[in-house]
Amino acid sequence: MVFEPDKEWIENSNVYKFMVKKGFRRLEDFIKYTYEDPTFWEDFVKLINIKFQEPYEKVLDLSKGKQWPQWFVNGKLNIGDQIGDSSEVFIKWMDENLNSRKVTYSQILDESKSIASWLKRIGLKKGDRVAIYLPMIPEIVSIMLGAIRAGMIIVPLFSGFGPEPIRVRIEDSDAKVIFTVDKSIRRGKEVDMLKNLDGLNTIKVVLNRSGIKGDFYDYKDIIKTGGDYVEKTSTEDPMMIIYTSGTTGKPKGCVHTHDGFPIKASADIYFQFDLKQGETLMWVTDMGWMMGPWMVFGSLLLNAKMGMIEGYTDSKVLEKFIEDMKVDILGLSASLVRMLRSQSKIKLDVRLTGNTGEPIDPESWYWLFEISGRKPIINYSGGTEISGGILGNYVIKKIKPSSFNGPSPGINASVFNDEGKEAPPNTEGELVVLSVWPGMTRGFWKNPERYIETYWSVWRGVWVHGDLAYRDEEGYFYIVGRSDDTIKVAGKRIGPAEIESILNSFPNVVESACIGVPDPLKGEKIVCFVVSKISGIEKELIRYTEEKLGKALAPSEIKIVKELPKTRNAKIMRRLIRAIYLNKPLGDTSSLENPQALEEIKKVIQN
Repeated sequence: MVFEPDKEWIENSNVYKFMVKKGFRRLEDFIKYTYEDPTFWEDFVKLINIKFQEPYEKVLDLSKGKQWPQWFVNGKLNIGDQIGDSSEVFIKWMDENLNSRKVTYSQILDESKSIASWLKRIGLKKGDRVAIYLPMIPEIVSIMLGAIRAGMIIVPLFSGFGPEPIRVRIEDSDAKVIFTVDKSIRRGKEVDMLKNLDGLNTIKVVLNRSGIKGDFYDYKDIIKTGGDYVEKTSTEDPMMIIYTSGTTGKPKGCVHTHDGFPIKASADIYFQFDLKQGETLMWVTDMGWMMGPWMVFGSLLLNAKMGMIEGYTDSKVLEKFIEDMKVDILGLSASLVRMLRSQSKIKLDVRLTGNTGEPIDPESWYWLFEISGRKPIINYSGGTEISGGILGNYVIKKIKPSSFNGPSPGINASVFNDEGKEAPPNTEGELVVLSVWPGMTRGFWKNPERYIETYWSVWRGVWVHGDLAYRDEEGYFYIVGRSDDTIKVAGKRIGPAEIESILNSFPNVVESACIGVPDPLKGEKIVCFVVSKISGIEKELIRYTEEKLGKALAPSEIKIVKELPKTRNAKIMRRLIRAIYLNKPLGDTSSLENPQALEEIKKVIQN
């Protein structure tokens, strides 16, 4: 079972119309053009009518090396100043209780102007960081665009975070202001988001839903203050730090620029998701994860509408949203697809669907294909550091289950074997990128060396993304999984070190190691092994991590052991723990210092 585009799908698609205009007959020639010729990006920004404050001198400068490209050189561009004064609907919102509202472009423009002017009045300067800790509500878009309009750098935070991940990111980014809400809703329960900011030495702005008093500014008062401030910013000025977790150390703050993330996201949405002007794009996501800002900037720059759901999204809420809000493009994660399958029958009456966050299994793909009326499924894989996709699907070419029928615009993707050569068909290897594109992160915040080590240290001039992948005989890509220890729970990535640091702060805990293991609903669940001075504290530790991290990122299981397997230089060997848990071959254990630890872990798991 595959999607085969007919003549209507092909001739009405954005990518086909662009190809005809440029004289390309084959999709492969178009993709090659996007990564070989930088003028593709010039063509695209003209197509979507990006408004530059001052013209750029040339499209691309590689004088600082492939790792540090500069785009739209010496131009002035503020991506927060792209929104038009229009009575057209921009945002369609609903919460889990089925309350709904619609917000126009003009309303968001007015609020963003007031926010930008207020931030300047209280003394913030260009480049200062503004954190955003909010559920998916329309005001979050006004705040993002307002802070960017004022020349600040936004720091979106996952709305399910507990106090500890928030503190880590606020301190790392040195955010001067944080916008939040006093309360939200999740699974029928009221969530006190403001409480998670206790102890932060940061100016707080609260969207005050319950009329409480406190040491904060009220959002409703700020948007009444008015103003029309807009900062003149360079194309390469940072406009967002969005955090993603690695396997060790602190979370990585990916730096994105005015001419980077928004333009790359828009290109993917235009060419692969085929979004038309005035259509509604709805991705079930959070603003703290890449797909939130991706949806905001793509909808804005393509003059479309965006949908958002506050709270828990089940089949009832999703079906009601689609019916009432007339969704055209619906984005899900594989874990949400599995959850919907387990709940009840549902019909997704949309033009096409998308999947990202983790590989989608063929069974879930077939189910989604059927309930969406055999419309295209745009499987999509990339990352926060990419500003969108490395791989995706185009609606003008056959789409096979769980596959990617081509690299995203600007991306020259390949699969390398251990020798750094292109792997033969159906052979797993490292997913790599051989080109440069505007959405590349401009390094990690305050840590450029870690950026180089993470992506550029394996093969010279090659971006190694950390995904295992292969290509079949027809050139279709398939993602196998992560090649490192990073854990993805329902599409949300977290590094084991971040969870372990919480566990290790609990009284009598000596050390810990966390792994991700397959889960039928979440994709992966977190299992942690803890060395403790006392026994019987598993439930306490789970409650503790839920309090600190939020339930979404807390471990599903905690097991107490006497010691963890380590190398001679004291590095914990998580891959061996995972192999034991999944009853898989251990592989090379030559660097293991204490093999007796493996035997104990086996016994604990068996019990």
